[in-house]
Amino acid sequence: MGKYFGTDGYRGEANVGLTADDAFKVGKFLGYYFSKKPNGEKCRIAIGKDTRRSSYMFEYAIAAGITSTGADALLLHVTTTPSISYVVRSEKLDLGIMISASHNPYTDNGIKLVDRNGEKIGDDIIKKIESYIDGEMGEIPFAKKNDIGRTFDFSAGRNRYIGYLISIPMNSFKGFKVALDLANGSAFSIAKSVFDALGATTFVINNNPNGNNINMNAGSTHIEGLQKFLIENNCDIGFAYDGDADRCIAVDNEGSIVDGDKILYICANQLKKEGRLKNDTVVTTVMSNMGLYEAFDKKNIKYVKTDVGDKNVHDMMVREDYDLGGEQSGHIIFKRHANTGDGILTSLKLMDIVIDEKKTIKQLADDVKLFPQILKNVEVADKNKCMEDKTLNETIKNVEEKLGRDGRILVRKSGTENIVRIMVEAKTIEMCKEWADVIYRKIMELGFGI
Repeated sequence: MGKYFGTDGYRGEANVGLTADDAFKVGKFLGYYFSKKPNGEKCRIAIGKDTRRSSYMFEYAIAAGITSTGADALLLHVTTTPSISYVVRSEKLDLGIMISASHNPYTDNGIKLVDRNGEKIGDDIIKKIESYIDGEMGEIPFAKKNDIGRTFDFSAGRNRYIGYLISIPMNSFKGFKVALDLANGSAFSIAKSVFDALGATTFVINNNPNGNNINMNAGSTHIEGLQKFLIENNCDIGFAYDGDADRCIAVDNEGSIVDGDKILYICANQLKKEGRLKNDTVVTTVMSNMGLYEAFDKKNIKYVKTDVGDKNVHDMMVREDYDLGGEQSGHIIFKRHANTGDGILTSLKLMDIVIDEKKTIKQLADDVKLFPQILKNVEVADKNKCMEDKTLNETIKNVEEKLGRDGRILVRKSGTENIVRIMVEAKTIEMCKEWADVIYRKIMELGFGI
């Protein structure tokens, strides 16, 4: 992770941790850096945004930075993170920028970058951007006269992405009542159109963004709203996305939650059955549940683990040539179709499997018996000092020894917030709570907590 860029971009409270000046500098550096093309062609950079109030401010600041150096900015307006990845790749653009803080509250915002392949941008460029923000590489010259770049409306790119999504499923969704929780975020401009076009009877909630309600008691991090809505409207299946729609959590017709781990199992099992799971291997992260691995073992499905973050998952998939990977949080990557997590794509793939197998998603995931798990977030003054503390690490090691083979503990710093996350998995929820509290109390006792 860099100084400003974490596991999922540059993120912070709008005009506090991430200002309009910062956004302008990011745009200016990228416009300048990617304009140095040997053939003299104009650099073209796509920009998308989610629905939070500050996204409009950052969109124009970044576009101003880009055009000030002679590059062109193509505005997709409100769209999803995976749509930016798709458009950059399919339109052969130089770069893509998504303005979003994903599942964070509306007061936060972020800048996500993807390269010409639609993949998360490399650390080498991130270091150069941060060096420029800190004033370590001198000033970048402004373009003048006819060399000044232009800003274009490119909402057509979002429409092409919608068409691409519609082309992926092999089945009609006719006869299915589908509930969608759009989190008052990016999916509101895309998801319903896709399901309607595929024949579903589509019901939506949290599809009226006002700039301040993105993720507010809505979406994949507040699944209880979709559960209630689905039961009340007698729907067959439901899907909840996060603010920028790169995550998906599903709900079956009885209101049961199917999280990212279970989605991975369903998709891996189907691909293996069809002979399309390369090397019979799935990429997971250290946050995946022990119950998922037990279910994989029974099906002779192999797995590898990476650090948290869909960038890490994708890097492993590319390096080792795997087809499927994802996170418990609902970031699922189908390498055949995309280079980043895509919540809407994930829901379409699940619909195809449900229709092909004539089963509910709960039935398809029956073999996965998840261990109880607690995730406790602790706001701290300095996450790096906290995680480096010798006493805290000794306490964590002691808990690991006490849990033995009956569970596990993972304590890590957030890649996007000043938070330490405590995850405990064990045979009973009581054990999870007990050991999570031990670590929480130790963090507070050592004076790191806020």
